[in-house]
Amino acid sequence: MQLKVGDKAPLFEAKNQNGEPISLADFIGQKIVLYFYPKDNTKGCTAQACNLRDNYASLQAAGYQVIGVSPDDEKSHQKFIDKYELPFPLIADTDQAVAQAYGVWQEKQMYGKTYMGIVRTTFVIDENGVITQIINKVKTADHSAQILI
Repeated sequence: MQLKVGDKAPLFEAKNQNGEPISLADFIGQKIVLYFYPKDNTKGCTAQACNLRDNYASLQAAGYQVIGVSPDDEKSHQKFIDKYELPFPLIADTDQAVAQAYGVWQEKQMYGKTYMGIVRTTFVIDENGVITQIINKVKTADHSAQILI
């Protein structure tokens, strides 16, 4: 199922970097930037996370809560957060349930090999849990500007 603007965002519950449960329901009444990325500590994912970190005050001023999601485990997320001083939670989607619910766990290809992985995508969700923007062509080094248009 392909999500589109105007759809209700799929509810989820998963664990954050501290192993604590985090769910979309925790954020009802707030605007959310839910961004899916392939892997902690890789060039593009680090650029994206640091851009969101560097513009976090502007995102918060616009009313957004930022949540990152990747298949990495809690320990990897905690190291990533500590290394780059990220001010927002990261979801450990080790079973890819959240990525599958949002349709971003897809077949990918690199160097002639086919594998399953996260397609970098950001969903902007309003206070009522409705998707208001989907960013498929993420500019990792300038991602905040894509959100704050």
